[in-house]
Amino acid sequence: MQAFASFATLSPMTIRPAAVRQVAVLGAGTMGARIAAHCANAGIRALLLDLKTPSLKDLPANAFYAPAAAALVTAGNFDEHLPQIASADWIVEAVTENLTIKRDLWARVLVHSKPGAILSTNTSGIPLHAITEGWPDEASSRFLGTHFFNPPRYLYLLELIPGPRTAPELMARFGAFADVVLGKGVVVCKDTPNFIANRIGSFFGATVYQYMRELELTVEEVDLLTGPLIGLPKSASFRLLDIVGLDVWHHVSRNLYDLVPDDPWRDRFLPPGFLTEMMQRGWLGDKTGGGFYQRRGPKKDIFCLDWRTLEYHEAAKPRLPEVEAAKLIEDLPTRLRALVAGSGKAAHFVRWLFRDTYEYAHERLAEIAHSPHDIDQAMRWGYGHTYGPFELAGILGLQPAPPAGVAAARPGVVNLKDLPAVESNPGATLRDLGDGCLGLEFHSKMNSLGEDAISLLYRGLGRLEQDFDALVIANQGENFSVGANLMLVLLGAQEEEWDELSAAIQRFQNANMAIKYACKPVVVAPHQRALGGGCEIALHAPRVQAQAELYMGLVEFGVGLIPGAGGCKELIARLKDPRKVYELIGLAKVSSSAENAKALGLLDKAAAITMNRDRLIDDAKRTALSMVATYRAGSPRNDVQVGGDPAYAALHMGAWLMRQAEYISDHDVLIANKLARILTGGAHPGERQVSEQHLLDLEREAFLSLCGTQKTQDRMAHMLKTGKALRN
Repeated sequence: MQAFASFATLSPMTIRPAAVRQVAVLGAGTMGARIAAHCANAGIRALLLDLKTPSLKDLPANAFYAPAAAALVTAGNFDEHLPQIASADWIVEAVTENLTIKRDLWARVLVHSKPGAILSTNTSGIPLHAITEGWPDEASSRFLGTHFFNPPRYLYLLELIPGPRTAPELMARFGAFADVVLGKGVVVCKDTPNFIANRIGSFFGATVYQYMRELELTVEEVDLLTGPLIGLPKSASFRLLDIVGLDVWHHVSRNLYDLVPDDPWRDRFLPPGFLTEMMQRGWLGDKTGGGFYQRRGPKKDIFCLDWRTLEYHEAAKPRLPEVEAAKLIEDLPTRLRALVAGSGKAAHFVRWLFRDTYEYAHERLAEIAHSPHDIDQAMRWGYGHTYGPFELAGILGLQPAPPAGVAAARPGVVNLKDLPAVESNPGATLRDLGDGCLGLEFHSKMNSLGEDAISLLYRGLGRLEQDFDALVIANQGENFSVGANLMLVLLGAQEEEWDELSAAIQRFQNANMAIKYACKPVVVAPHQRALGGGCEIALHAPRVQAQAELYMGLVEFGVGLIPGAGGCKELIARLKDPRKVYELIGLAKVSSSAENAKALGLLDKAAAITMNRDRLIDDAKRTALSMVATYRAGSPRNDVQVGGDPAYAALHMGAWLMRQAEYISDHDVLIANKLARILTGGAHPGERQVSEQHLLDLEREAFLSLCGTQKTQDRMAHMLKTGKALRN
């Protein structure tokens, strides 16, 4: 098995990824349908088969990056269309977890599959050797486990499991394909029950129930203690169970108990009595209208279950003093150390939870994984934990000491923190990416953009001109950037510091223009959320290397503003259609993916897309350096076509009609009309051409005038306080 442990060190530069142009997915249930959809996202044709031909209309729309990808999926059934798998380069089975059903189907598949096709199962618990027993050696050498996490589009982890005769070269080539083409974080597992993530994750969940009962914690308290407070997703424990389904979790836990008779911790996998009783009552979570949480009444008020009485009550906000103190600590490792050092029930719960999970991972390490790092990766990538159990043991000083283990280097994967800093301030850092490429990294809270980031952007452009060949603007925060620092804008408006606010807007505008017309190549690499000012930086980039999951848009309208750093100007120059731009900005449209951003016009059609988020910065660097030899800087335009008064009249009429229908407020009309004036070139008759600077001046004037209104200030304050838009 040791041959498979080294997969993480391989890359497309050292191993040729498997060539997969067509996939056949056997089983069109929740998982199979989404695997087919994600293959289509990667540009791979997918044949989706089941007992009955599935309706492609039933495929979830959010499984696709863009509606056009659905055309790559073809549906069929096993009786009529199984011979069509002969054209598939990869056949993945995702039928029900029943060994007999799987073996019977594979016997038919081997008759029709072409020589050399990659064969895989998406089983989460059945041993691979049981599926391939009696197979020819040649077919067994092409068979492996490909355990996706649901939904495959969004969950990064893919566990690869070799069978007893899987060829090491096939594992490596398929792993490289999954990494680069499907955009997955690949972990190679041993063929043990539930593999790595679900083995450790099931134990983690079972331990939550145990100490919840011992410490008499409520459902609300447990979800507070097992969410972002300790570096876990917002869904925490019981909200997650409602989403997944209590029946699914019950089956996984009970099945694991049955499969690990020699595990000294196995009794912990037995579902607690309250969970079994909820199953019997049909309280399975969201799909049955309620589980641990319910929404009731016309206002959809949230009710929560008391696990001791199985009665619902209005959800209460937990009050745990240790938690309130810990919330004030921004650095997560420091927060965790402070939390477990307490003496209350919250401290006991978190301390015991981390301790037991680490001890279990430590004891099971040799059985289920090739390294401590693989277990940590599986929990981070599959369950969204910020730290895996071995990382947590190091942070908290748990005993026994974590096994020595160093993360294997992944060629093509950059960790910015490992690269030398050229200059730095609290909001941003310039880093030497190597090979003559400079990097600008934002690292403020949510990567909001203030003077720190803008000043270092100017410094970076200066260093680019003198010392480097190319510049990449990218970071590895949760979001690329949520836009300008709204708090600073609101404070400036409330203090009526109009000259300072105007200068700050102009400085941001000029920075974006400097990006657009830099003397050497600049590549912007947005990921996740690129909103407001973050979107405007990307809009001005000579080239964009985007991560596939990109939620990009100009959302200023929601806080009573219009884009002020060149977003209006850039979109009208690019799209030449004031109505389309008016809708994009006025409705605060945000892309659902990088492909969708192209369709909306927020990304240029030439923008490149990276599937694997960990490879984004290296891809952006390669793109930037490839531009060096032929790059020619442009110059600001004086020929942006605008519609003048006729176009403004049409947009103004649209806003008036929406107001008459009471879809929007009077303040919305004010904002919309200011936006319309910018997009049509200002208050001048006729169609004409204007300069970029003219449009920037209009943006700045409109932005400042809106900041001076009480209703816009109220909208900004409400967003900062609640995170939601106020329509006043």
